[in-house]
Amino acid sequence: MTSITEIAPVVQQAESLAAQLEFTQSSLPEVGRLLHVLTSHITQGQIGEIGSGCGVGAAWIVSALHPDSTFITIESDRHLAQLVQQLFADKSNVLALLGDWRDLLTYAPFDLLFADGGKAKLSEPQTLINALKPGGFILLDDLTPEEYWPPEWHGRTDPIREFWLKDARIAATEIRVTAKNSVILATRIQ
Repeated sequence: MTSITEIAPVVQQAESLAAQLEFTQSSLPEVGRLLHVLTSHITQGQIGEIGSGCGVGAAWIVSALHPDSTFITIESDRHLAQLVQQLFADKSNVLALLGDWRDLLTYAPFDLLFADGGKAKLSEPQTLINALKPGGFILLDDLTPEEYWPPEWHGRTDPIREFWLKDARIAATEIRVTAKNSVILATRIQ
């Protein structure tokens, strides 16, 4: 396990891969650090990620992954999935899959689920809650604080926040990770 103040070599490799491919949708370092902290508390559990991308978020998780825990990440893009498989080929407790995000559900329930890619956090939030163990966490990233919304969004409600911050089956909070980026961290209570 790597200290949170260090950037683990596997994170550096994933960031380098993203830069080479000019992939701009990788997790922010601040989100990565939060994933690292959450993962470090799971000593025997199941962790999942929807949307591997180039493996940056996954690498933050792997950098804190306990040997008795398992991490499964899934990516719908064949080329990216193959690259992430290569990135983690030497990790026996890491499974990088090619497929639709729903394919990840066969590995549920999760102690931690990072709903990064795709539309699952908006289109099927109940399914994601059901994929968590009681007490399990879910992290949703890529949220823009309201004061930074573009003019065409003003006066609207955010359906992601409306659901995730109000559903009775979870306890949730929004955390600002940078001035212009926030995440929702929720835990299943029912």
